[in-house]
Amino acid sequence: MLIPYHDLKSALSPEAFANLIKEYLLQQIGDQGFDQLDGDSVDQALPRIEAALKRGELVVEFSEEEESVAIRTAESLPMRG
Repeated sequence: MLIPYHDLKSALSPEAFANLIKEYLLQQIGDQGFDQLDGDSVDQALPRIEAALKRGELVVEFSEEEESVAIRTAESLPMRG
């Protein structure tokens, strides 16, 4: 199940929202130019990831089966219809 950005922002504390983005960034290490992650690069990446979520390029998916949430690229999701 996909969680709309506006619902996510209103349901999570700012700290929890930032931690979700940080978890996504950690998964990207070694991919897409993230070879290492320091405090400065995290601080710079947080607004970029949030903007991508607003635009729908990234989405938040809740897995009922695994009871987990994850940020994914919209293009990585199977087509629904």
